[in-house]
Amino acid sequence: MRLNGVYPKFMPITLDEIVEEARQLPADVVAELIDRIMMARHGGIESHVDRAWRTEIRRRIAEIDEGKVKGIPVEESLARIGKIIER
Repeated sequence: MRLNGVYPKFMPITLDEIVEEARQLPADVVAELIDRIMMARHGGIESHVDRAWRTEIRRRIAEIDEGKVKGIPVEESLARIGKIIER
């Protein structure tokens, strides 16, 4: 994109900024973003794998809705991941 014959310089967005922006998006938009990134990086997901994951996701959501399992807050999950990565 040129403005007045000049290409504007853009500051690259950091991963932390991307994560912060994603936190403010609705869950379905984040899911679509993840799908698009995966498609761009790795190509399509095989249909049988996609079906299996969708079945698994529905099962897990049902377990939470029925009170069989308790979800973990995202902050706690990210903290756990951070500790694993630091090892």
